[in-house]
Amino acid sequence: MSSISMAASAAPMVASSPRASTKDWIAVLACMIGAFMAILNIQITNASLLDIEGGIGTGVDNGAWISTAYLIGEIVVIPLTDYLSKVFSFRRYLLVNAVLFPLFSIACAFTHDLGSMIAMRGLQGFAGGILIPMAFTIVLTKLPKAQQPIGLALFALSVTFAPAIGPTIGGYLTENYGWQTIFFINAFPSAIMVVALAFTLEKQPMRLGLLREGDWAGIVTMAIGLSAFQTVLEEGEKDDWFASPFIFRLAIVAALFLGAFIWIELTVKKPLVSLRLLARRNFGIGVIANVLVGFALFGTVYILPQYLGQAQGYNAEQIGAVLAWTGLPQLLLIPFVPMLMKRFDARYVAFVGIALFAASCFMNTTLSLDTSGDQFFIPNIVRAIGQALIITPVSAITTAGIAPSEAGAASGLSNMLRNLGGAVGTATLATVLVKREQFHSNIIGQSVTSARNEVGQRLDQMTAYFMSHAVTDRVAAMHEAVVYLGNVVKRQALIMGFSDTFAVIGVLLVAAAISLLFARKAQGSAAGAH
Repeated sequence: MSSISMAASAAPMVASSPRASTKDWIAVLACMIGAFMAILNIQITNASLLDIEGGIGTGVDNGAWISTAYLIGEIVVIPLTDYLSKVFSFRRYLLVNAVLFPLFSIACAFTHDLGSMIAMRGLQGFAGGILIPMAFTIVLTKLPKAQQPIGLALFALSVTFAPAIGPTIGGYLTENYGWQTIFFINAFPSAIMVVALAFTLEKQPMRLGLLREGDWAGIVTMAIGLSAFQTVLEEGEKDDWFASPFIFRLAIVAALFLGAFIWIELTVKKPLVSLRLLARRNFGIGVIANVLVGFALFGTVYILPQYLGQAQGYNAEQIGAVLAWTGLPQLLLIPFVPMLMKRFDARYVAFVGIALFAASCFMNTTLSLDTSGDQFFIPNIVRAIGQALIITPVSAITTAGIAPSEAGAASGLSNMLRNLGGAVGTATLATVLVKREQFHSNIIGQSVTSARNEVGQRLDQMTAYFMSHAVTDRVAAMHEAVVYLGNVVKRQALIMGFSDTFAVIGVLLVAAAISLLFARKAQGSAAGAH
């Protein structure tokens, strides 16, 4: 299969075949390996950022670019994938990037400064980004309708299990073998993927003539607009948003170029991204749900490690161990989702899944100084069950009525917007956390004053404690007591801020669940849904 457009001519053969061949399944599984590794690498550095920052000699403020550069590369290339796979052929384009992905990953391990790390992570994201929509596309073009829910379940493992298990793998490798090892783990799975795809995908000639017909204005405006927008999201909180001239100018660039991109895509004869697909009821509603789920999915994987590290002092491996319980149960549950979709409407399966995900977030809205790893066990299990029930039925709803010839365009658009939702979610939650921490700090600070007897008694107790522990000067001991009390207030405000971020995620998930009820029944997208 050389391009998504050629899938249209193959559609009759697929439709009439009751089951996909072994060769087709090998190709599908190989693509899922690629999607899993590509999504895994978005989050695998989250629990190890402090170690990586120390290794390449950069500060905490700049370390976020290690993840951001990768995400920018992915978000920019995902909508380009359908077009480029037509130009260079599906097989050739997929294989080349499947080889480049682990090479750029390994190169990250040998970087010694922030600039080279950003460059390699960006290139790694650009190569890995094509593996995500192509995995989705191959399910819609290689598998008959009756077996597509199984393929979508495999894709769901990549989308939900990979982000959840990423920090676990990264934390373990960092603590035991050094941060460089997290960039080597892509090599072996990628080698398996390349060999499998080389033997199962049909060779087709390139169609370089399509380069002359390319929507180059759309490509340029999209690349600049998305890159600027992603940079605004990542750097905005650090630079106080629009109070920074740099962020203000960059936001204007993003607005102008993204506005131009949308206008071009709606008016050009052969658009890079088929935005008109969003006008279709199920696709539009499915994408809205996908964006909100992406917000929550990436947001929780960002917020929980931050809480454990900042509020509870967990190291990378300990953070990974806590997050493992949001990933491991999904391995057991997701394979059963297609069978569940045979018995129940996909909309209701997804509704229950998102509702459980939301419930797990609301369970984390009462955090306290005593809330650490063990207290997250039940919420994480609930979250894992919910996430296992989301992606497969939501994908079936979104792709209902999508023809094989439209699979690449639909895949690129939905996957790009979900990842963009995740990027917006991470940036938004970081801002919410800071603002709510400030709010709670001001409220608590109004009560914790030396004029109150309880505060005075507490300061006297802490002063006596420090004087009995090697601080002989009473003035110095009193200063230590004031600093200690200030840190207690700050920590309590921080924990309450984290509680508020979980509430925000929960509310958005409720909105996502309700939106699905307005979709039409996914006829033919899930076996038994007729």
